[in-house]
Amino acid sequence: MITTGAILHGDAHRHLDFNLMEKPVVLQLGGSDPKDLAVCAQKGEEYGYDEININIGCPSPRVQRGRFGACLMKEPQLVAECVNTIKKFVHIPVTVKTRIGVDDQDSYEQLSDFIETVSLAGCETFIIHARKAWLKGLSPKENRQIPPLRYDIVEKLQRNFSGLNFILNGGIETVEDAQKQIELFSGVMLGRAVSHSPYLILSQVDEILYKTLEKTCSREEILDIYMDYAKKQIENGVPVSVLSRPLMGLYQGLPGARKWRRELKQFFQGVL
Repeated sequence: MITTGAILHGDAHRHLDFNLMEKPVVLQLGGSDPKDLAVCAQKGEEYGYDEININIGCPSPRVQRGRFGACLMKEPQLVAECVNTIKKFVHIPVTVKTRIGVDDQDSYEQLSDFIETVSLAGCETFIIHARKAWLKGLSPKENRQIPPLRYDIVEKLQRNFSGLNFILNGGIETVEDAQKQIELFSGVMLGRAVSHSPYLILSQVDEILYKTLEKTCSREEILDIYMDYAKKQIENGVPVSVLSRPLMGLYQGLPGARKWRRELKQFFQGVL
């Protein structure tokens, strides 16, 4: 996720550049000015991003001060204008990631009105974190845990807006969990679960969800590939701390996983 201000007034190349090995990749934008979002989306398309996503889900105080994230659920017409303006500048899909409600604005009717208003502006895909957000009183971490999950609300959206795509997000911890939900929705998003245990989860996806029998790369084979990638990224100025983060959970669930996390930085220094 990148704010429009960081792109327009900062080092746009540093923020937008990525390695082609990462594709397909989505650019999530934070902002509420339609023209600024459109200009940044156009830059994203020029850099080769496959999709533009608008952040209407983050409840953090800093995000609220920037007037984007979950607080925009209270302004569906503005979100619709943002989508409509972006679509005039790009040819790639424009999607919205949101919650099921915010503060006391949490009825199904209000959510349905939001979806209808934004979809009429040209958004066909919504990634829905199936919790409401409290803009005050809960930290971002608490907002990911305390408001109850309401998958039934997202399922109702999928039934009532059959021509739209709804991707379920929130509380899905395993590929088996995803498999149970994917028959009901257009897709399922696993976020933090994948970052905590990337190998345990991603190594099962093809076999369980897509029924392929191709051999999965070992952790060591993945490391060899990743090191080639990391060397190129470091040459482009990406910090080792950023590159080591995705590997933290590579050995999650195995003996020595804690030692691996502790010594990861030294590992990078030894092979790069």
